[in-house]
Amino acid sequence: MTALFNPCILIPVYNHGKPLPGIVERLAVYQLPCLLVDDGSDASCAEVIRGLAEQYAWVQGIRLDINQGKGAAVKAGILAAQALGYSHALQIDADGQHDLNDLDKFLSAARQAPAAVVIGRALFDASIPKLRYYARYLTHVWVHINTLSFAIPDSMCGYRVYPLASCAKLIQSLAMENRMGFDTEILVRLYWQGVAVISIPTQVRYPLDGLSHFRAWEDNLLISRTHARLFFGMLLRWPSLLLRHFQ
Repeated sequence: MTALFNPCILIPVYNHGKPLPGIVERLAVYQLPCLLVDDGSDASCAEVIRGLAEQYAWVQGIRLDINQGKGAAVKAGILAAQALGYSHALQIDADGQHDLNDLDKFLSAARQAPAAVVIGRALFDASIPKLRYYARYLTHVWVHINTLSFAIPDSMCGYRVYPLASCAKLIQSLAMENRMGFDTEILVRLYWQGVAVISIPTQVRYPLDGLSHFRAWEDNLLISRTHARLFFGMLLRWPSLLLRHFQ
C-alpha cells in the first residue's frame, strides 16, 4: 500500500452475532485490517467479536459499553482507524446486506482518487421494506437541496470508503448525528468541504433472517431533523455551492 492509501475495513456492530462470523470469513481473502466496533452489544455478541479477534490476527474489536447508535459507532471507528495509521476505512454493515463481491470496486476507486469519498448507490431487490424504500427518496430530495447538486445520488447506503483525514476533522470539530442520520450528514458536510464524491452501483438485499435496527418512525423523524439542520447550513453556503457548478 502507498502512503496515500493504507485502508482498513470498518464494521459497526450491534447484536449481529449470527451473521458476523460469515462476513468476516469472506473478508479473509483480502487480508485487510478489520475493526469491529461493538456498539454496546449484549454479552453473546460481544463474545463473538472477541472470538473473531482471537481467530483472525487482522481483526480488532473496539467496544462501546453503552449503545449510542450506528453513527456513534462509525465515528469511534473512524477516529480509531486514523489513530492506528490508516488512511481510509471501507465501511460495510454487519447484517449481511452488502455485496462483498463489489469490495474490490470500492477499494480501486478509492485508490485512484484518495481524497474522494466513495459511496454505494443501492440497487434493491424485492426484499427491502416498502416504508424504507419510499423514505429513501425523500432523503434523496433533501440531499439534492442541501448540496444544490446531484453529486450524492444515495446518502443512505452504508457501503462506502471514507478518507479518514477529512472525516476525522469533521468529527472532531462538529457534534454530528449519532444514529442513522449520520450516514447522510457526513456526506453532505464532506461535500460542503469540497470533497469529491464517487458513486458505485451495488446490489443491496435484506436477508429474511437479517437483523436491522432501523426504527421506521423514530429514525425517520431523527433523519428529518438532520435534513432541517443541514438546510439552514446550506442557506449560509448557497453562493459557494452554486459557484462550484461554474468552476
